[in-house]
Formats: sequence, structure tokens, C-alpha cells
Amino acid sequence: MPIVVRIDVELAKRKMSVGEFAERVGLTPANVAVLKNGRAKAVRFSTLEAMCRVLGCQPGDLLEWVPD
Repeated sequence: MPIVVRIDVELAKRKMSVGEFAERVGLTPANVAVLKNGRAKAVRFSTLEAMCRVLGCQPGDLLEWVPD
């Protein structure tokens, strides 16, 4: 998939656990894992907004397009 999710990079920068992140965003840890592992087919803008708010970042910090 040419869209890579970089949540793990942003979590590491902030020394934040997946559990804490999931709780603050309002997701289950399992759904965060789906996003991190690139198995998600879609992300709601409201979820993306919550992730950016919690991490203090821009959507481009979390999502990267990589050519095949």
C-alpha cells in the first residue's frame, strides 16, 4: 500500500504508549494497531483530527505517500 502510517514514529518522539494514545484519542488499542500496521482501509477525518490534537502534529506527520 503506498500510504504509510507513521504513528509509531510520533509516539516514540513523545515517549507515549499505544495504550495512553488510544485512550486519549478515543480508540481501542486494537484499532491503533490496525492503523500502525497499515491494515486500515480508511481513516475518518474526526479520528485524524483527534490523533493530531493528541500528538500536536499535522496530518502529514502521520501519513506518508510512498510510490510502489
